[in-house]
Amino acid sequence: MGHQNNIFQLPNALPKAIDSEIFEDVFNNGKIKIERIVSTGQITPNNEWYDQAQQEWVLLLQGKATLLFDNENGTKIHLQTGDYLLIPAHKRHRVIFTSKEPPCIWLAIFFD
Repeated sequence: MGHQNNIFQLPNALPKAIDSEIFEDVFNNGKIKIERIVSTGQITPNNEWYDQAQQEWVLLLQGKATLLFDNENGTKIHLQTGDYLLIPAHKRHRVIFTSKEPPCIWLAIFFD
């Protein structure tokens, strides 16, 4: 029997906006990784971009967030509770907003 957890169970001490987000592997077999991320106002540092080798399917389980994509239009995607998005491999992006109340709870699935 596997270990049971609750995706909405948050740590007693949530990170402050100046601290880093909480990243927790839920599953990782080397080909597929499922990660829970908890954000409380954190954003991607200036002049930094995520440029991942794998595709990322992300679901915002709680909160609000905004992603910015590095393209000619500087496309912004606003996410709220329940929204999900597929980010292709090497699609440069940054997080430019995450809500503090409620904290953002993300479920990210990385795969080839």
